Amino acid sequence: MLDIRLIREEAERVQQIAQQKGIEISIADLLAFDKERRTILQDLEQYRMQRNQLSQSMPQLAKQGKKEEMEQTKEEVRRINVHISSLENSLGEVEANLRNLMLRVPNIISPDTPIGESDADNVELRRVGEVPTFEAPPLDHVTLGEKYDLFDIPRGVKVAGTRNYFLKGIGAYLHRAVQSLALDLLTKRGFTAMDVPLMVREEMFTNTGFFPLGLDQTYALEDQKYLVGTSEVPLISYFSGEVIDVEQPVRLAGVSNCFRSEAGSAGRDVRGLYRVHQFAKVEQVVLCKNDPELSEQMLQEILKNAEDLLHLLELPYRVVAVCTGDIGQGVYKKYDIETWMPSRESYGETQSASNLLEFQARRSNIRYRDENGQLHYCHTLNNTAVATPRILIPLLENHQRPDGTIYIPQALRPYMNGVEEIKPQ
Repeated sequence: MLDIRLIREEAERVQQIAQQKGIEISIADLLAFDKERRTILQDLEQYRMQRNQLSQSMPQLAKQGKKEEMEQTKEEVRRINVHISSLENSLGEVEANLRNLMLRVPNIISPDTPIGESDADNVELRRVGEVPTFEAPPLDHVTLGEKYDLFDIPRGVKVAGTRNYFLKGIGAYLHRAVQSLALDLLTKRGFTAMDVPLMVREEMFTNTGFFPLGLDQTYALEDQKYLVGTSEVPLISYFSGEVIDVEQPVRLAGVSNCFRSEAGSAGRDVRGLYRVHQFAKVEQVVLCKNDPELSEQMLQEILKNAEDLLHLLELPYRVVAVCTGDIGQGVYKKYDIETWMPSRESYGETQSASNLLEFQARRSNIRYRDENGQLHYCHTLNNTAVATPRILIPLLENHQRPDGTIYIPQALRPYMNGVEEIKPQ
């Protein structure tokens, strides 16, 4: 959520950002409700002041025996109470309309965020690692999974519907291994491991900026709870309504299963494990001081952590700056990491790193005190260190070898009971 003062001062800029992000909202309507709210509050203050003055005069009138003036004063107080009640009702309606619009207002964007309409307009910053060459056409991960008995998609669909799967044997071990590797990497770098709730109250999705615009991507449960699509929601909400110590940035590593309905993605990436309803992530979340230079530094840090993991997995990738049309409502600046996937003959997104400035902290009311005791909203950041089973796509496809085996990177072997390669069943 943005500071209303910023919206008032930079209404045209905020409206332009909303258009660039593809968010339908009228900032003019929002400011009209804001103005009406302030007018009502001023009127309420005047009426309440008058009522207090009249109420304070009544004991003196009673003491002086001025019954007629006393009755007139009581009648005036009753009349004022009617006005106050009417204004309070109007205020409630106006504030509800204002809040609904405020929840749709996008965050500002960084000066170096590319302008564009979709992921096709994201700007490549660098490529790392060599794309493998194969003597024969490489097998895709679905074929490899069937050949090596690593997962079973048809039975996943039979049991749970489209975009579901079973991981089996070494496939299940590989799934767990990349998570363990990521968690150990982050722990060594000062992150606190967190196993988080998967069922979270609606309020927390709103506070972290996933609702109302992302409502169609979540699975609803009873009692206004929803399944999380990322541990970012419970990790930020962990501190909601609190004043916290961020003298040193708070670094958290969330480990969780995640669930997304993938609404609106019909026909996209339907084959295999790229776009599924249930997956697992190790998520980096950082809270720090309200300092743009510091949060930019933290953004580069969590991006590097994700890149270092891909180095350990010995995978070629590229980093792109995400454009305005692909950046998301609450994000100020974002990078995507796309890993080479031979079956797609292109890079596919596997990780992303975002700086949200105070957008989430303002909604969640997460603050800290500076050296003078003044309260400020924190900056928050997040990054997918690893998401699986999607990461299994490049891991299997890039490491397949001519002799029919699949190479297991050195860094994963301690988590694979020493298995060095996967052989055909």
